[in-house]
Parts: sequence; C-alpha cells; structure tokens
Amino acid sequence: MLGKNAKKRAILLTLLLLLSAVTIFLIFKSLEENIVYFFTPSEIYNKQNISFNKTIRVGGLVKENSISKEQNSVKFIITDFKNEIIVSYSGLIPNLFSEGKGVIAEGELKDKKYFIAEKILAKHDENYMPPEVTKALEKSNK
Repeated sequence: MLGKNAKKRAILLTLLLLLSAVTIFLIFKSLEENIVYFFTPSEIYNKQNISFNKTIRVGGLVKENSISKEQNSVKFIITDFKNEIIVSYSGLIPNLFSEGKGVIAEGELKDKKYFIAEKILAKHDENYMPPEVTKALEKSNK
C-alpha cells in the first residue's frame, strides 16, 4: 500500500497532467480557428474538398486589363498563369495595387471561380513580391 505522502504526490501528479492536457488542447483549438490558409487559383481549382465558408487567402498576379472599378467596389482577376479566379472587393485599395503586380486577397470563396475579398494585401514596394506568390508562380511555370 502507498503511504500518505505517496498518495498526495500521485494525486498532485495526476491533476497536473490533466491540467496540462486540457491547456494544450485549448491552445491547439484556438490556433486552429485563427489559421488562414493560402492558395493559388490552380490549387483552388484542383482541390476536391475546399471549404466555401472559411476565410482563406488567394494569391497570384493581377491579370492585365482585368480591373474594373465601380462606385464602392472593384473586381479583378488573380492569375497564376494556369488558372484564374475573379475577385470582388469593397473597400480601400492599397496604393500599390495594380495590374501585373503580386497580390494576396483574404476572404471567402463563393465557388471555385469567384472570391469575395475582405482584405487586399498589396502593401509593398513595387520590387517586392510576397514569398508565397513567388513560390506559387515558380511552381506553376514548371
């Protein structure tokens, strides 16, 4: 049989392990909700089980002659030279947003060819392209 001190230590150790497990579970659960995945138009087109109600990022180049501005919104096409996706955005556009430049749009897919953006991430100088976009474009050109 265990003595009094050994029982107390065993109970304390069990409680600490249980508390640690619960803490780790809560950390991973909160991180899972805050993850925003990055896709290119080709990855979206080829992906079988893509979620249409989850926030994602779509990146590539703004297709030449694709920007159409209306009163409070803008529509444009993001391309990776293999596939394209139409993006609709309402809000302020970054100054460096232009045709032929790299862009990342954050929002939700309506279908595999139409994306509603909540944010446009193009806040970089004209010589910089986000690493994700560079890798995706290199991969699509192979």
